[in-house]
Parts: sequence; C-alpha cells; structure tokens
Amino acid sequence: MTSTNLRISLDAAAGADAPYEQVRAQIADQARSGRLPAGFKLPTVRGLAEELGLAANTVAKAYRALEADGVIETRGRHGTFVAAAGDAVAREAAAAAQAFAERAARLGLTFDEATATALAAVRARYRRP
Repeated sequence: MTSTNLRISLDAAAGADAPYEQVRAQIADQARSGRLPAGFKLPTVRGLAEELGLAANTVAKAYRALEADGVIETRGRHGTFVAAAGDAVAREAAAAAQAFAERAARLGLTFDEATATALAAVRARYRRP
C-alpha cells in the first residue's frame, strides 16, 4: 500500500498480469473512478518502486503507459500528477475505435465481422466469456 489515497496490491500468482500492468491498471482505475482526483500527486518512480518491492524500471514503464494514455502527466521536477483525463481518455478511445473501423473496412470485413472481431478482442482483454 502507498500514500493516503493511492492503494496498490500486487498479485504474484501464476497467470496474473505483469507487475507493471497491475500498477498501470490500478492507478488508471483509481483515477477514472475519482478515488485519485485530478491533480493528485503520485509518488516518485523510485519511491513507489521501493514501497511495492519492485524495480524502478517496472514502475517507470507503468508511468510511461499511463502518461501515453493521458491518465497522468509529468510536470518536470514538480512531479507526476493525475491528469484531468476524462475527456482525453474518451477521445483516445474514440480514435482507437475509429482507426479499427477504418482498417476493418479496408480489409473488407462486413459490419458483423468487424463488430464480432472487436467484441472478441475486448472480451479477451477483460477476460469475459
């Protein structure tokens, strides 16, 4: 566990997501749910790595992915903060969906084939039958 608001628990069981993905997903979920409000200052990479017993590169990889997704932002020497990402996340998701739709059409997939393919990928990612 870390600071007052940020809570991360790692699952070392076989089949669990890689540690960086667990860190990334938990921070993203907490930011999206509002448990970590916009502007919340995250621990340093090194500090969080020490608290979780991980290599600094593992946490850095999670932070890079979160920043690429618009969930967090680094403000130079001031630190890393939860971004006001609601709109950015929605725009990114819409852009990804649009790119998929365009590619599926270029490949000649029908509407039903494209939606079935997308649904299968989402189910696999979220591990739903």
